Amino acid sequence: MTVYFRILSYLHEYRFRLIVACLCAAGVAGMSGLYAWLVQPVLDEIFIAKDQLLLTVLPLVILGAAALKGLFAYGQAYLMSYVGNRVVAEVRQQLFGHFLRMSLPFHQKHSSGRLVARVINDVNEMANAVPNVIRDLIQQGLTLLVLTGVAFYQNWKLATALLVVMPVSTYAIVKIGKRLRKLAARGQESMGDMASSLKEGFAGIRIVKAYGGEHVEQQRFAKGNTAYLRAVMKSAQLAALTSPLLEVIGIGGIAFIVWYGGFSVIDGQMKPGEFFSFLAAMFMAYAPLKKLASANVFIQRAIAAANRVFEMLDTEHEFVHDRGRATLPAISRSLEFQNVSFRYEGSDDPAIAHIDLTVEFGEVIALVGKSGSGKSTLMSLVPRFYDPSEGRILIDGLDLKEVTLASLRAQIAIVSQDTVLFDESVRANIAYGRPNASEEEIIQAARAGYAWEFIEELPNGLDTLIGENGVTLSGGQRQRLAIARAILRNPPLLILDEATSALDTESERKVQAALAELMKNRTTLVIAHRLSTVQHADRIVVLDEGRVVEAGIHHELLRRNGVYTRLHQTQFHDVPAASTLP
Repeated sequence: MTVYFRILSYLHEYRFRLIVACLCAAGVAGMSGLYAWLVQPVLDEIFIAKDQLLLTVLPLVILGAAALKGLFAYGQAYLMSYVGNRVVAEVRQQLFGHFLRMSLPFHQKHSSGRLVARVINDVNEMANAVPNVIRDLIQQGLTLLVLTGVAFYQNWKLATALLVVMPVSTYAIVKIGKRLRKLAARGQESMGDMASSLKEGFAGIRIVKAYGGEHVEQQRFAKGNTAYLRAVMKSAQLAALTSPLLEVIGIGGIAFIVWYGGFSVIDGQMKPGEFFSFLAAMFMAYAPLKKLASANVFIQRAIAAANRVFEMLDTEHEFVHDRGRATLPAISRSLEFQNVSFRYEGSDDPAIAHIDLTVEFGEVIALVGKSGSGKSTLMSLVPRFYDPSEGRILIDGLDLKEVTLASLRAQIAIVSQDTVLFDESVRANIAYGRPNASEEEIIQAARAGYAWEFIEELPNGLDTLIGENGVTLSGGQRQRLAIARAILRNPPLLILDEATSALDTESERKVQAALAELMKNRTTLVIAHRLSTVQHADRIVVLDEGRVVEAGIHHELLRRNGVYTRLHQTQFHDVPAASTLP
């Protein structure tokens, strides 16, 4: 019931349209009841009493009732569809926005394919059900109520006896509904598995083809596909059973009516018109009862989907846990790591341990070390993708946990080796961090990032669509767009994660010059794998097994003959000759 009420809470904003729709539904129910009631005067007054005036008037009444019923049905169907679809669109938008605000660990735990399935498939289940279900529950419920009223009006004793059938029908509907809900939840889980397999297969299509993995991917997809098929077929089996089961129960009740009512008419206890009006009401009541049973199938699927959707919406996003209340002023002094340690969830060993480091404003600090030494983890703590397990990080003397996430991240730009671009225009990708930037500012950023020369050659210049993750561009072009995006943002704190790794020699030379301009008068943290790119940093910090083991400038570190020296020798002196490579 909690889920029912939660779905209904979304309807409050549309209460006026809902009230009008309910009035239209009442009109449809009233006209259906009128049809059943008119059976009595048609039989008793026209066919038995032979009233010619009524014979003239009654067809006009029936025609008017049909016209009104059609008008009411149109208004009710349109308004219910409007309300239902607006509610579903609101839920879909809310769910996507919620996912965007979830923390990085959440996204690492849940595959993007399964999250896409929640936004698309689960909400679609609600979309398929909500407009039709709301309409049927109100319209068919009112119709059933009115027709039952007509039956009681004609013969309350017979109608009361017939009510014995209702608990039997209700019990059958409830039992089938519970099973349908479980099957729907199982099917939606399988749909999430399929979506995950699809996304990974398409995203890694180069590797799939290079390694001949088409058959492997087909098998992965087949697991989810088969599980989904089983759940769907079991649901279809139960749904198909609902209608015949209710028909047997309903016809059993009607058979009793014919038997008991026939005796009542023969004995003179009922007029023929009363009996046939009662019988018509019962026959007409069967249709809304059947539709309500069918609506139950959609309701159970919608409830299973809504449970999954609300489960995600009830998961607290990172901004809920953001205790920061102060707005971070423009960074002007220093960035400090004070005894900072961090351990990933589920890991016993710290990724970084007891880091003490102070970075003055305007310094260029390079972090170097072997893979797994903690460079990327340390940098992920600065924009608070994670919070330290121990210690604290200060900017201009303020603990990062004391400032809002929005004001912190507004002063940071990141250029990583894994360039992320969106299936939008070149203009939108460069202006991603500053959507209101003028065209002149965008062009200046593109020139500074040495991207303008190839942008001019694109079919539509800045308005050229670049495809998913910039698939139509070369690796170097994608990297230069990412750098132009950071230049336009103009942050006081810049994080470069091997930002020139995808560039050829000529492009790297150009971008290094652009980065040199970009790094002026701002704090820059550089994660470096190639030592040749950081030899002119103000300081080089060497990490090994999550700890700072050395710090200094390039020549000082070489003279110490420590970890940095060994890294340098590996890259520049101990590379095997080409003839010895396998």
